[in-house]
Amino acid sequence: MAEAIQKKLQAELEKYQQVQKDVSKSMSARQKLEAQLTENNIVKEELHLLDSQNTVYKLIGPVLVKQDLDEAKATVGKRLEYINGEIQRYETLLKDMERKSEQHREVLASLQQEYQRAQGIPVAKA
Repeated sequence: MAEAIQKKLQAELEKYQQVQKDVSKSMSARQKLEAQLTENNIVKEELHLLDSQNTVYKLIGPVLVKQDLDEAKATVGKRLEYINGEIQRYETLLKDMERKSEQHREVLASLQQEYQRAQGIPVAKA
């Protein structure tokens, strides 16, 4: 009986570890998005300081190409909308992963207690 519980415990532990890896990857991706958001907000502020007399260039590969100021502002605005949407998506994803992680922790705790009982070890309440 203890072996079956131990196998369940091991399988649950692997699931929990995978969820933790996924949380870590998602947090990293979200941090990158936050950095991009900050960068694009700075670009937006700088573009608003310009007038129609100024020249704006866009980097395409190794080449700087002249770009209309209004077009540049629109591009940055759309980019900010996209980044904010992605941040919201990651927030929802992270909340879901945290909920799953908590469920796995609860299952792990109950399996540990069950395993200890099967081995005849007194279970300490946490």
